[in-house]
Amino acid sequence: MARLLNGAGATDMPATDAAISLRSVSKTYGGPNGIEALRGIACEVADREFVSVIGPSGCGKSTLLRIIGGLIPYEGETLTVKGTLVVEPSPEVGIVFQTSNLLPWLTVEKNLRLGAEIRKVPTDTIERKVAAMIKMLGLDGFERSYPHELSGGMQQRVALGQTLVLEPSVLLMDEPFGALDALTRDRLNLELLRIWEAQRQTVFLVTHSITEAVFLSDRVLVMSPRPGRLIDEVRIELPRPRSPKATRLLPPFSAYVQRLSELMGVG
Repeated sequence: MARLLNGAGATDMPATDAAISLRSVSKTYGGPNGIEALRGIACEVADREFVSVIGPSGCGKSTLLRIIGGLIPYEGETLTVKGTLVVEPSPEVGIVFQTSNLLPWLTVEKNLRLGAEIRKVPTDTIERKVAAMIKMLGLDGFERSYPHELSGGMQQRVALGQTLVLEPSVLLMDEPFGALDALTRDRLNLELLRIWEAQRQTVFLVTHSITEAVFLSDRVLVMSPRPGRLIDEVRIELPRPRSPKATRLLPPFSAYVQRLSELMGVG
């Protein structure tokens, strides 16, 4: 399970086999006198765990995700993913952003194939994986459609599929459904849970939605205003599999939402 590591700068922390492990990770933009985005982040995420991170706007949630993904450098002690020190992007890690970033001149099928082709995966393997992904994501019949011909929700499904085709063991998601309407967001949350239950990647989700975090997660981490620090965590002990309607009617669901709202200062 994910856990905060108290005494973020401690050097006597035990070795860990966690999927993601951060030890006193910080980030300042613009040098020592610049903007301090993150301060002393220390936590672990277990293999195959679903963890969400919430916090006020500008607290460094997306910065933290990009650091874990090897996209930007960090200061402090260490960050490992699957036991390897993070110094650059890793094939073990897949990232899904809020905007789909699909190439508009490629069809759904060709967008899904793109990452695997760049990595020079054998053609027969790509065809098998893409066919399975199209079926899993309910994109049958849209293989030859272009991004502009798809709804926002379908574009995000393709973006998720692009990443899943590469079979990452760790999936980082930065507000992937934030721009969608509530109904589409609920449907894609359910789709994400279905995929996660089938494939069981480690998931690290950044979201502004407390209800989304509670519905999806095994644990929710709470960040402070900038400079972002991890100030608390809430373990979500709701039965799986989950459905939007039934799960949200459970009394503990409301209690988790209320507790997290209070931690965020909005309860």
